[in-house]
Amino acid sequence: MLLGVFTLAKAQTQATVPTPPKMVPEMTEFWEPEVKVITPGTGAGMTAPSDAIILFDGKDLSQWVSVKDPNAPAPWTVNKGVFTVKKGTGNIQTKQSFQDYQLHIEWQIPATITGKSQARGNSGIFLASVGNGDAGYELQVLDSYNNRTYANGQAGSIYKQYRPLVNAMRKPGEWNVYDVVFTAPRFKEDGSLFSPARVTVIHNGVIIQNNTMIKGPTQYIGIPDYNQPHGKAPIKLQDHGDPSEPISFRNIWIREL
Repeated sequence: MLLGVFTLAKAQTQATVPTPPKMVPEMTEFWEPEVKVITPGTGAGMTAPSDAIILFDGKDLSQWVSVKDPNAPAPWTVNKGVFTVKKGTGNIQTKQSFQDYQLHIEWQIPATITGKSQARGNSGIFLASVGNGDAGYELQVLDSYNNRTYANGQAGSIYKQYRPLVNAMRKPGEWNVYDVVFTAPRFKEDGSLFSPARVTVIHNGVIIQNNTMIKGPTQYIGIPDYNQPHGKAPIKLQDHGDPSEPISFRNIWIREL
């Protein structure tokens, strides 16, 4: 008797299950919100897309300040559409803070460069500045054209963490281009790490960091660690202090993601 009741209940349950609708193409299409229209740049990044924030337009450093004194203007030298590190004045950083972004930046090792290893055209792009001096996540800038140094300290490295996949340097006197996609780290309410920073770097059209997981703020000495939770942060450029001739930058723009 119990078996008969169970069989009847099962049959009634099966009978009430609705037949799923037949799939048609429109069921997996969505039209809203409509994708925002922008005007892309031209000349392989030489001009910025229409939704970019211009961080250097060749005229002045009005979007930058001194790291030593955030109330003071950036003291580096602007001339003929480029700006050059003014040795001994310290690092500079953006007035505005960013989290996740696409960054375009061009940099030049002077044709007259001297020195070797880390003392040859050394600078850095700190993808997020988390304090004074060199605190932050450094993408290395260096003359790595016929200039041997430790692999995780050459141009395109995440300094002291990851070497670039390849060396895509142009020779001194020519312009190098970094196109960067940066995802900032996220932290829990208690300050512990939720997800690490990640970065993809294209150097002169070549991928040299492919969704690389950053281990923490880069360190000259010691092991990186996410021991300082933060949100949005400025982007910082380094006055390294080595004795070689100063390097230059131009055409810097950013798109918040």
